[in-house]
Amino acid sequence: MNKMIDQYIRNEKERALARKAEGLASLFAMRAALHDQEGSFPFENFTDLREAGYLKLTVPQEFGGDGISLYELVMLQERLAYGDGSTALAVGWHIGQVLHLGTTRKWPEAIFADLCYSVVSDGTMINTFASEAASGSPSRGGKPETTALPTADGWLITGRKTFSTLSPILDRFVVSAFIPDEDGTADFLVHRTDQVTIVETWDTLGMRATGSHDVVLDGVFVDKTMRLSGKGVDDGGGWLLHIPACYLGIAMAARDYALEFVHTYQPNHMNEPISSLPSVQHAIGEMEIELRTARALLYATADRWDQEKFNRPALKPELGLAKYVATNNAIKVVDLAMRIVGAASLSRKQPLERYYRDVRAGLHNPPMDSTVLHNLASAALIEKSL
Repeated sequence: MNKMIDQYIRNEKERALARKAEGLASLFAMRAALHDQEGSFPFENFTDLREAGYLKLTVPQEFGGDGISLYELVMLQERLAYGDGSTALAVGWHIGQVLHLGTTRKWPEAIFADLCYSVVSDGTMINTFASEAASGSPSRGGKPETTALPTADGWLITGRKTFSTLSPILDRFVVSAFIPDEDGTADFLVHRTDQVTIVETWDTLGMRATGSHDVVLDGVFVDKTMRLSGKGVDDGGGWLLHIPACYLGIAMAARDYALEFVHTYQPNHMNEPISSLPSVQHAIGEMEIELRTARALLYATADRWDQEKFNRPALKPELGLAKYVATNNAIKVVDLAMRIVGAASLSRKQPLERYYRDVRAGLHNPPMDSTVLHNLASAALIEKSL
């Protein structure tokens, strides 16, 4: 990797973590093209992540984890995505949610502790399955059609969840379900049983190896203790910065590919590589502006979230802004890289076309652009009215 990616390393601990992530990224990069082509889930990548201790990085130290900061999570996810965007995005949901749960403590303590110990000892992972075809994104207020019906000892849950990232590998996950008797929605921790079916529907333009299939629940029994009641502390959603970190990692890989290309490509009518052309240098400069702006904002926002523990809910507009700038700038960087490389960038034998497809998925991860714009406008209008 280039020296630019090291700009935000602050100490030797972070340097050691970064080097570990870069080693994993190098392995994943060698496998990424095949998994992308097949749309297959990279089980071997997650074996490597577990053995490297990556899955327990955000588990609080009191439960045997590393308890890393959000700033460090961003730094590592960016590097992992440099090698394979799909794997980085998928594992980001796990380590991000563990950070979120540890910060908010919104789960019953015994359930959270059991999850943490299982992550540390067995490499267990977690994700929340909330999206549905009919209700759309839960971040836009969609009500689940999945239902939870009470029994003497617990609940029977029936429904179908879409965009269920990590579904091929999880033995437990959270689902949101509507409770008719209460006319409300709740979250439940579900352990995988014969009543849970994975329907392999994930066949997409980009991020093809995240295993985001449909999950069908057919009267799955959930013990009454597995209803995840309680609101916990509002953390502003800082953990979602794993998303922009991923897309900036992809953009960084595209930028480096383009730089290597311009240093080595010399048409027969030129006496030196195309890096000497003013037009190429101009495009490289544009890439640098987009990347450096987005990274500066992302790392500054993550650091603020770490430091301003009592101000986190108020940081929501800034957190959304960091995601908006990162994902949109990342798309611009990959587009510029392809323009620099030219028609060769369309070849499936080269990674640029995969970067181009993967990076566009950021537009459809929360918070959506329209939500960010609305939140920023609301904050400005409220400020003006005070």
